[in-house]
Amino acid sequence: MLKLAIEGQGHAVVEARHLGEAKQAMQEDRPTLVLTDLRLPEGDGFGVLRAAKELDPELPVIVMTAYGSIQDAVAAMKEGALDFLAKPVDPDHLLLMVDRALAQRKLMTEYILLKEELGARRGAPQIIGDAPSLKHAILALQRASGSDATVLLEGESGTGKELFARALHTLSPRSEGPFVAINCAAIPDNLLETELFGHEKGAFTGAVARKPGKFELAHRGTLFLDEIGDLPLALQAKILRAIEEKRFERVGGTQSLNVDVRIVAATNKALRAGVAAKVFREDLYFRLSVFPISIPPLRDRQVDIPILARHFVERFCRELKKTPAMLAPSAIEELQKYHWPGNVRELQNCMERAVILSESDTIHARHLNLTLHAPLPALEPPNPWATFDFSGTLAEVTRRAQTEVEKKKIEHALKDAGGHEGRAADMLGMGYKPLLAKLKEYGLK
Repeated sequence: MLKLAIEGQGHAVVEARHLGEAKQAMQEDRPTLVLTDLRLPEGDGFGVLRAAKELDPELPVIVMTAYGSIQDAVAAMKEGALDFLAKPVDPDHLLLMVDRALAQRKLMTEYILLKEELGARRGAPQIIGDAPSLKHAILALQRASGSDATVLLEGESGTGKELFARALHTLSPRSEGPFVAINCAAIPDNLLETELFGHEKGAFTGAVARKPGKFELAHRGTLFLDEIGDLPLALQAKILRAIEEKRFERVGGTQSLNVDVRIVAATNKALRAGVAAKVFREDLYFRLSVFPISIPPLRDRQVDIPILARHFVERFCRELKKTPAMLAPSAIEELQKYHWPGNVRELQNCMERAVILSESDTIHARHLNLTLHAPLPALEPPNPWATFDFSGTLAEVTRRAQTEVEKKKIEHALKDAGGHEGRAADMLGMGYKPLLAKLKEYGLK
């Protein structure tokens, strides 16, 4: 009767007959609400409550009890139950309680996310532009939005990869769920695993309470992995498993958690080159690039530069409460001559500065200060042979050159591998022991 009443309101219901089935169902289905009787054929409602709180401290639990056992219901609420119902249950009362519990759950998730993002951004702008390359990227985004396929956004820094990811989430069937973003390059390697997967209380020094990770927070929503190319090799295998199996463990935990997330990744690096250099897993690359979308740099979107510049001027004039300004022809000419290595983000910062510096309702070329950012004149590359010792026979000079090349190549490989000798050996295509011998021979160890 309760199942029919709840399903009548459009909710999916999973049933369990006793404590053992309840634990298994919560593990596999990750419910957003638990409704349990305190009396069960095997175990009791207190066991269900504790198992739910072990799985997720914020998971709302409503307990049902006979009229004469109100004390048990009060005890359950002291242990963390959200509310209780006296039997026989009034279905209308139950449905009101379910709606309230689900609304509270959603608010809690939004609170955690908003707390982390507070002050981090003033709001994402729209995707603006008429360049054919941008239109092509937007069309690809619209096609990908209707599915749950993993999307890889490729583009230089500042091209708007996070903006595309947010648009993808908004257009998807998961738009009512959370959008959770994490920058894999901005967090130290030793903290990144905790940020992604969370940790249990006591997992390490300072872990005074359990903390949910980004995968948990993104349940039934979208997880945006920004700068995925900077993900440490040691963590890539765990990310791959979490994406493929939708299952992971918190740091310091032994219990597997199921999650339902759509993955969107972004990179400003050539991941194929990373795969070739063995600093990025090939299987993870293929798993992420199910639906790749390439976002063009601003220098390839010349037609969009004036459009974006005017948009940013209007926005910052409004935010700074200044008289609406226009761009002088000299300013537009200067904007279109510039190379924009920082892409749209750099243009946005440039226009904000220009609005602040302008004394009238017109922004001129002098307000842009683009000369400060002009590239330095290219220097003639140094001649690597200028100081090389060419004395002796051809065989001696060849041997000397080979030694120098080997030494430089090993130094570069060690640097790219972060000092990890085994990884450097793989990148060089040689055995670990021969590499150690070379390091000793060249005084690099």
